[in-house]
Amino acid sequence: MLGRRTLLPICLPLLFCALPVAMAQTPPAAEEIAAYRGLFAAAHRGDAAEIGRLVTGGADANGRDGRGRTPLHVAAFARRHEAMRALVKAGADPRALENQRYDAVTIAAVADDLETMRVALAIGGDARAITSPYQGTALIAAAHLGHVDIVRELIRAGAPLDHVNNLGWTALIEAVILGDGGPRHTETVAALVSAGARRDIADREGATPLDHARRRGYAAMVVLLQ
Repeated sequence: MLGRRTLLPICLPLLFCALPVAMAQTPPAAEEIAAYRGLFAAAHRGDAAEIGRLVTGGADANGRDGRGRTPLHVAAFARRHEAMRALVKAGADPRALENQRYDAVTIAAVADDLETMRVALAIGGDARAITSPYQGTALIAAAHLGHVDIVRELIRAGAPLDHVNNLGWTALIEAVILGDGGPRHTETVAALVSAGARRDIADREGATPLDHARRRGYAAMVVLLQ
């Protein structure tokens, strides 16, 4: 995924013929990384000692780059765990949102990076946070992508199982309609159902997760959702 969440074109009876492609997460590009100085450069390198020195010297742990990323976002994209811890110790907001409204937890969830997500939660990130341009959650993003280990960890962390995003979809609906019906998405559906996710919440057209699974011929999901 390279840190980008894309809504793939699909065709749903009675709904619509395609979803717009949306580039949701934007990790720092090579030219941005090359231009980073100070805390942003230290965060990308994972230099916790330099982060401490810079903050002691007056650097702003919550400064922003041109896309609204804080050094903590940069460290999360780069999987620099000690830098993440050092930044929060130095006063960085562990729940900060960048311009596209992603936090460190959701960045790691989309990347299928379980260890970074655990760090993001341990330093104060919130599994219940409303994130992304879709007003969703890290759980919805992970379910969409079939990142089942991330889904299980977020469930343990108290992520809301039945949050409805601005597309009208829950994590369970996204696992069905944006998944491929294969093992990863089927396990994601199983994890959500086992945790108590409501199977009766329908989309804006009145279709439930079970309706969508039947339409697609996802037999294993149908069994789980009945």
